[in-house]
Amino acid sequence: MKAKPKATRKRTSQKRAKAFTGVQALLVFPSGEDHKATLDLMRRFSAGVRYAYNRLLEGWSREALKRENGPLCTFFRLNTRYADDAVMKAQAILDSARERGEDPRKVVFGGRKLFETLKRGHLSGKPLKELKREWKEKRQGLLYSRGDKTKGGNLNLRLLVKEGALWLRINLGDGSYAWALVKTGHPNLNALLQRAYASLPYNVELSLKEGKVHATFTWEEEPTPLVATKENGVLGIDVNSDPYHLALALVSPDGNLRRHLTLSLEEVDRAPNKGAKELVLWKIAHQVVSLAEQHGVAVATERLRYLRKSRRGDGSGRAFRRKQHRFAYASLLRKVHSLAGKRGVQVVEVNPQDTSTIGMLKYAPQLSLSKDVAAAYVIGRRALGFKEKLPKGYGKLLRDERFRDHVQGFYASRVQELRAKGSAESNRYLRRRLSQELERAKRHLSLLSSLQGSPGSQEGSTNGRNPIGVNPWQVLRAGTFLPLLGREVPRDLSPLKPILFGGSWEGWRGGLGPHPGGGPECANVRST
Repeated sequence: MKAKPKATRKRTSQKRAKAFTGVQALLVFPSGEDHKATLDLMRRFSAGVRYAYNRLLEGWSREALKRENGPLCTFFRLNTRYADDAVMKAQAILDSARERGEDPRKVVFGGRKLFETLKRGHLSGKPLKELKREWKEKRQGLLYSRGDKTKGGNLNLRLLVKEGALWLRINLGDGSYAWALVKTGHPNLNALLQRAYASLPYNVELSLKEGKVHATFTWEEEPTPLVATKENGVLGIDVNSDPYHLALALVSPDGNLRRHLTLSLEEVDRAPNKGAKELVLWKIAHQVVSLAEQHGVAVATERLRYLRKSRRGDGSGRAFRRKQHRFAYASLLRKVHSLAGKRGVQVVEVNPQDTSTIGMLKYAPQLSLSKDVAAAYVIGRRALGFKEKLPKGYGKLLRDERFRDHVQGFYASRVQELRAKGSAESNRYLRRRLSQELERAKRHLSLLSSLQGSPGSQEGSTNGRNPIGVNPWQVLRAGTFLPLLGREVPRDLSPLKPILFGGSWEGWRGGLGPHPGGGPECANVRST
């Protein structure tokens, strides 16, 4: 398969992400007064962050908030450096909410999950006491100070070695200091000590957990020179929960598939504890980055900010929830990105929209790939700047009025069937699942009804009588998977080959009857 990069390829420059190294430690206070003073400072700093957040929402500037006669220094008795760090933390929370598409006015400091649990009022005794303690610590247990090379490392929270022990000197903001012994066996401790001795900057964040003060020291490392870039190709990565494995696709600079393989993640499930699980994930991350190094290519992953987790009672089913909650997608990709940065392997993140759908519809039947490897291949091509054109066979299918009428009839019949089942179902959980399937069927019916005229361009929008655009990949998914193949996520996609190459659906069109795996007369179709 030959691509035409001159027409579809687009090169973009990518700024490398900053690489940070950290050390976690426990703080031990020999003096009870120092411990009490530090907790009070953490409480005031946390309140200052919340105050700064609300003022930023009102349009206040950072300079107005952090100045010496400003509200943070006056109301919360913070020095100007603490005040500036509180504003920075508030701004980071605000930016994060906006990036996730959430309403910034509805951010809950302390955690929404804890807040909702407390609101329910169903706990009492010791569980309620523990929950309130955790909520209080989340709300009031924060102190942060950025490093500064001109100030000898960190002015407010400074590491000092006295009598062979490592201490943290905590500036209380009024000219006095609290002292805490730093206890840690972290492997990066020597690197942290070297920075402290050399007066290099390091950031310090204190947090409160179960009554104990913990410290996290972080610093920015000099970026490793890139030795593997997308100029040589990319290694596309797709993580899947069922079967639980990693799909890898090695894509050459011209967009062609050079090699593909899968790495099982079942060992992650068998790990006896969290520590063992982390070791397995790191081992897999090393395998991925080593493969990219071996071929001199970049690593390409999806840019996923949030993965929804289903809950009991939402109709999703126990087996599906189990697969979702064991899914270590974010943790594994963080490790891959971190390790790649240290080894000089470029990391490219792409928009995840329709990667799986395009892979299943286009490359799985065309190249006889699994749906997961096909998705990894699409991720790799997208990282290289390629855009996916709609195959002519699919365009012909979408223009076939008999096909559209058949699929619309399938979903219209399915909507009636699910309504009848929902009305007759007494189990509320099963009724909720049927309700979800009904809403999905309605969405598919609406999507197919909106398709008119030309099926569209390679970018996924349509021409002709669809000025607002209809995504043809989504229409194809709705029109072929369940109505023709009998499953929402089919494993065997080879039956789509005749359609892909010629737009023919003769195998199903005879008498406009259903495929053996689906159709409007099929009464036991289940989405998977």
